[in-house]
Formats: sequence, structure tokens, C-alpha cells
Amino acid sequence: MKEAANYEARLADVIRSARDVVKRRFLMLILVAGIVTAIGIAATLSTTPVYEGVTRLQIDPSRNPLSRSASEAQAQLASEAIETEVSVINSLDLARTVVTRLGLLNDPEYAENVEAREKKGPVSASEKMDIVAGAVLADLSVSREKLTYIIGIRYRSKTPAKAAKIANAFATAYLDTRVGNNIGTAARQFAFFEKRLDELALEARAADQKVADYQSRYGIVKGGANSQTTIVDQQVGPLAVQLTQAQAQAEAAKAQLSMAQNQTRAGRLDAVADVLDSGTIIELRRQRAEITRDLGLIENRYGPRHPETTRVRDQLGQIDAQIKEEANRVIRSLQAKASAGNQQVVALQREMNRLEGEQAQDARARVTADSLQREADSKHTAYDKMADMALETRQASQNSIAQATIVDAADTPLRPSWPNKPLLFLLSLLVGVGAGIAVITAQELMVAGLRTIDDIEGTLGIPLIGAVPAVKKVARPADLLLEKPTSQFAEALRNVRASIMGVKSGVERPRVIALTSAMPAEGKTTTALALARTMALNGNKTMLLDVDIRRAQLRQISSNSGNIPGTVELLRGEAKLSEVLQPTGLEGLDQIVVREPYFSSENLFGDQTIHNVLNELSMSYDTIILDLPPLLGLADGRFLAALSDAVVLIVKWDETPEHAVEAAVNALKSDNSNLIGAVFTMVEAGARTVGSYYYDAKYSHYYTPKEA
Repeated sequence: MKEAANYEARLADVIRSARDVVKRRFLMLILVAGIVTAIGIAATLSTTPVYEGVTRLQIDPSRNPLSRSASEAQAQLASEAIETEVSVINSLDLARTVVTRLGLLNDPEYAENVEAREKKGPVSASEKMDIVAGAVLADLSVSREKLTYIIGIRYRSKTPAKAAKIANAFATAYLDTRVGNNIGTAARQFAFFEKRLDELALEARAADQKVADYQSRYGIVKGGANSQTTIVDQQVGPLAVQLTQAQAQAEAAKAQLSMAQNQTRAGRLDAVADVLDSGTIIELRRQRAEITRDLGLIENRYGPRHPETTRVRDQLGQIDAQIKEEANRVIRSLQAKASAGNQQVVALQREMNRLEGEQAQDARARVTADSLQREADSKHTAYDKMADMALETRQASQNSIAQATIVDAADTPLRPSWPNKPLLFLLSLLVGVGAGIAVITAQELMVAGLRTIDDIEGTLGIPLIGAVPAVKKVARPADLLLEKPTSQFAEALRNVRASIMGVKSGVERPRVIALTSAMPAEGKTTTALALARTMALNGNKTMLLDVDIRRAQLRQISSNSGNIPGTVELLRGEAKLSEVLQPTGLEGLDQIVVREPYFSSENLFGDQTIHNVLNELSMSYDTIILDLPPLLGLADGRFLAALSDAVVLIVKWDETPEHAVEAAVNALKSDNSNLIGAVFTMVEAGARTVGSYYYDAKYSHYYTPKEA
């Protein structure tokens, strides 16, 4: 909030400063603005009016016979495409067409350009055409209207009818040119496509023949989905199935044989599955069972040694030999089956290896065949596409439809497009005000004078104790204290007195008060007289002593200044103090003036005389006001300032250069003079740059009685 308040305060100061500048330089602002505005108005009124014809075209690529699809037509509406059409309309070639159609070569409006060129040398017919076409283009303006598909063709001319006529001629010439270009382009494209079609047909046939020859050489045939395959590829599949089956059977036979061999080695030949399943062995075992039964019966009946028993035992041995022989035969059969299976697997594997070797070679051939087939297919595709394009361009070459239409033909303008008088009048006024502001700103920047409290206190380090307003049209401003004691001028002097003397009672007040300035003509003498009168009016018995002996200005502005001895005669000892005292007509105020300017190298203030005079006057007067000479360039003022109780530096507002005032302040400080502050003189009414001294309408009722 504090920062915001500071910002608002600074902004208010800037606004007030700007207003002060305008008030001070108001007459200059009005003068410059008036002159510039008058020049602008005069220039506007003297300008030859120019008329503008406007024709509008709508770009419609869907009507373009060369557009093959909606997307292609839409692409022609891109900004780049439309800007291209704008360039075509604005081309020199189209301008030549318009010049020829309208016969503008002999038009007086453009003949001046040709005549100016002929002064430099002979001009050919083509050069003359280009000169006139260039002049026509100089007045032509073609642009896209915002983001629409509308192109505006604007032509400016001093003649209303000609402006509309040429604008329409450009639009018509553009449409005719685009139609002709489209038809010519389509015809050329069709001829190219026809020639290319014949070439592509030959290339496609040659590619097909090449594919057929290669397929025949390597036994490549068409497979499913139009794929390429070989005879070997067709043999590999079934053979792989046979090999798999043979390997499975061989493994099964091998497993059976291994199991049988294991049972045999374990002495369990009869436990072999194939032996158990043999029909012969089953029959022999049945017979053996019967013989074994009979053997038991015979042994029980006849005994083990009986011949019958021996015969049966021989039969049983024969049966066992037959069973063993049959079991061995079964084992041998399993071995033969396993061996046959292995041989079949080996044979099939050998055949598979052979086919796979041939397949690897065929694979390379098939890749080449596929490449040849793709090449042939691409040539067929190119041929088909070229045939479609040839058909389209044949149709386009017979089509005379333009891709743009005139949506708004130019009519003869009734009012000029240039100058826009109301707008130019307003612009002239704005430029005039701007120029006036620039002038007064430059004047302000060029001013080296002091204006504000900050200029005095911040730069010089002394307080500003008063600001006396400028009094215009008054020969002797100090008389306002007597004539208008409640005026702004009088109140300002009372403020100065209050700052010097103080407002508290019982405080020691300065008796000898010196008023000086850095340079002449800063209102020092007038301020001294006015301050002396203010002192007298406030009950102080006051002496006004003019010690600015080289100018002697006080005698010209004060009243009752007779031709009697003055300051110079007093200091030279040629007159006594009583002889130089002059009453002013104002009670409580006397004066000692310089009768006439005194120029001499004699230092009237360097001896004891001036000390004696001041001491003697101090005995009779409450306040002594010294009107000192300017400090810069003169040494007299520095002597007197050092003798004073208080020194007031008079500064002419907005005029006295800062460096001059600074030099005066430094001189007074180096002399140990009691510089109590500065007073601005001739401050313009309404200036707010002096802090609390506001001499404007806000205080008007304090200085002037209100009329009933």
C-alpha cells in the first residue's frame, strides 16, 4: 500500500508538472498547433482527388479442370496458392494485356511517362508498352480480403470512369488468361501422357516376358494368393511328412527291440511282449501243458524209469526247444524291423537333404523372380495411372471453365477515395498538437533555470523561503503593496518576511538583511523595496539602503526619491547621514538611494565607513534592508553580505542558470555569510512547482474580495 501511495504521488507530480508546462507555454502550443493544422488543411484542400474502382474475384478451384480430386482443389485454396493468384493479377504481363485491350498507350494520363523516357533517347514499341504497363501497375492494388477466398482488385485514377474500367479489365484479363493457360496446359499434358503411355506399354510387355522366361528356366510356378513357388517346394512338404512318420516308426521298433534284449539278458525271454503275443508260442505252450499233465500221470502210474515216461519226457524237451527257437525267431524279427526302420529314415533323410539343397538354390531364384514380378506390376500400375491421367487431361483440354468468378464488378465511384478530408483534418489537428507539445517540451528541456523546491534545497542545500509571483502590465510591482495589500504579490512578501523574521516572539531577529542575486535583472531591487515596505507595514521601523552603486535602480522605482546626496556621497564622506536620509511617504520606512550610477575602482565598502554607517543606522531602525549588487562579476556584494545578519539570495524563477546560482551560493558560504535561504521571483501564476506557494484559482478568494 505504501508503494502504491508513493507511485500515485509520483504520478500526480508528473501530471501537475505537465499541466504547469502547458500553462506556461500555452500560447506557443496554440501557435505551433494552429500553424501546423493550417498547413495540413491547406495541403488537403489543394490535393487532387483520386477515385478508386474495386472489383472482387472469388477463387473456386473446384471449377479448375486440372483438379483431379476435392483434396487437390482444397489445396489450391491455401494462403500460398491465393497469394500466387494475387501475384498473377499484379504481373506486368497481365498489365500489358489490359493496356492493349483498353488502348492506353495513347492515354494522356500515361503519356507523360513515355515523354519523360523519350527525353533520354529513342523508345521502342515494346519499351513504350512496358512503360505504360508499369505506370498502370503503379496505381493498381491487389490483395486478399482477410482470410476469405475473395481477391480485391483496386485501381486508382483521377477519372472515376477510368478507375472502374481498368479494375474490371484486370479481372476480365485474369479470367481469360487463366482459362487459356488451363486449356493449353491440359493439351500439353495430354500429348505428354499419350507418348508416355506407349513407352509404358512396351516396358510392361518386356517385363512380363522377362518374368515368364525366368520362371520357366527355374521351374517357378504360381502358388496360392498369386505367390511364386517351385516344384521342389511342392515335393518338400510330403517328404517331410514321410520322414517324420518313418522316424517315429523306427524309434518305436528300436524301443521294442531294446526292451526285448533287456528281458533276454535277464533270462526272462518268455517275458518279452512280442514272444508272449506270438501265436506259435502260445500253441506250443498249450501242447507243453498237456504233455506236462500226461507226464505227471505216467510217472505216477509207471514210475520215472518206465519207457513211456522217458518218451513223454523227450516230447516235453522237444516242445521246449521249439518254444525257445520260436522266441529267438521273434527277437530276430524285432531286430530286422528296427534295422529296416533305420534304413528307411536314412533314405528319407538323404532325399530330404537333397531337396533342401535344391530348395536353397530355388529360393535365390524365387527372390529374383519376385523382384522381376514387382517390377512388372509397377509398370502395369504406372500404365494404369497414366491412362487415367490421359483421359482426364483430354477432357480438361476441351473445358473452358475458369477457376475464378467476378462476384462484384467495379462501378464508377461517386466519391474520391483520396483525400479523406475529415480524417486528414483531424490528423492535421493531432499532428499540430503533437508538434506544439514537442516544441514546448524542447523549450522546457532547453531551460537551465531553477523551478522547484528540490532544485533549491536538493541542489544548493539552502531552504526556499518564498516565491514571489510575476506581476504583468504593472510598471512598479512594489506599489501593489500599497495599492492592493491583499494581492498575491503582497501575501508572498509577507511570507518572505515571516520566513526571515520568524513567527515566534522573544526570538532574536536579524537587523541587517541583505538581498542579493547571482546575476542582474532577477527582481532583486523590486523585492528589496517590497520587503522593506512589508516590514514597515508590519510595524518595523525600516531603512532601505541601496548599495548597488553601479546600477542605481532603486531611485527609479521608489517614490519620493529627490536629487539629494546618497550612498556614494555618504561613504566618500561628502555628506552626513542626516543629509542622505529620505522619507518614502510610508510611515516607518526611510531610504538611502544612489543618486546616479557610480563607476570607479575605488572600494567604497572596504574600510570602516560602512561599518559605522550600519552601526549608526541600527541604533535608529529596527530593520535595515540592503539592496546588494549581483555577486557574480562584482566584489562589492560579497563585502556587504559578510557584514549582514542575514543574506537572502534572489533567484529569477525558470531563468537563472543553475550553475550561476550555485556559484553565488558557494561564494557566500566561502565568505561565512549567513545565507538563510533563497526567494523565487517572477513565478508564473498557477505554477505548482514551489511546494506550498500555490498562486492559482484555489486562493483567488483570499486575495480579492468576492463580488456581491
